[in-house]
Amino acid sequence: MREIAYTRVRYGYRRVDVLLRREGWQLGRNQAYRLYCEERLQLRSKLPKRRKMVVTRVAKIVPVRPNDAWSMDFVADQLADGSKFRTLTIVDVFTKEALAIEVGQRLKGEHVVSALSRIAARHGAPRYLFVDNGSEFSGRLLDMWAYHYRAKIDFSRPGKPTDNCHIETFNGSFRDECLNLHWFETLGEAKAIVEAWRRDYNESRPHSALKELAPAEFARQLVPLPGSTRPETPENSL
Repeated sequence: MREIAYTRVRYGYRRVDVLLRREGWQLGRNQAYRLYCEERLQLRSKLPKRRKMVVTRVAKIVPVRPNDAWSMDFVADQLADGSKFRTLTIVDVFTKEALAIEVGQRLKGEHVVSALSRIAARHGAPRYLFVDNGSEFSGRLLDMWAYHYRAKIDFSRPGKPTDNCHIETFNGSFRDECLNLHWFETLGEAKAIVEAWRRDYNESRPHSALKELAPAEFARQLVPLPGSTRPETPENSL
């Protein structure tokens, strides 16, 4: 338990317990919590309370399979010398997989469509893109990409980040578990560390919305649709 907690310093006792169970340790939830407290492994810093979600638009779709909707946004950080860089995060809303995290000092519309094209070549294109009203998303390049791939762009209302709550939640975890824990000397180092975290997030990190499965594990359990590259859930295949 200490080894897991020291390696994954932003994990609470519930996620630590999930990883222990994967390794064959069968502890009750109460026992895991007691041991967690006895070892003084509790998170030290108190996280700010989440703001209450506002009512979203009626037109918002509810994804029921992979590629129904991707959500994306930018997160800013800086290197040890104070120079700033940005990350573009792209998440599948249904599987919770981090499809890509692009890192660069200047990420513009062309970088957005380039990243989307690479993902679409591997996974297929989305039906919807959830984005805010930033210039990188509201420009002609993304509009042309969406037209080519027959995807619809769903913009958040100005000043309403909770309209795109999926990427807001992911970005919070990304900053808390990756960006805030590292002191990046170079942009290359930042790219390597961010990519390693993305892979670990997909393959190992328990996700409460997926019954504590990791996103990639959840995606592998889905049943493929006949004649399609898009899988569906076992419940929808009945």
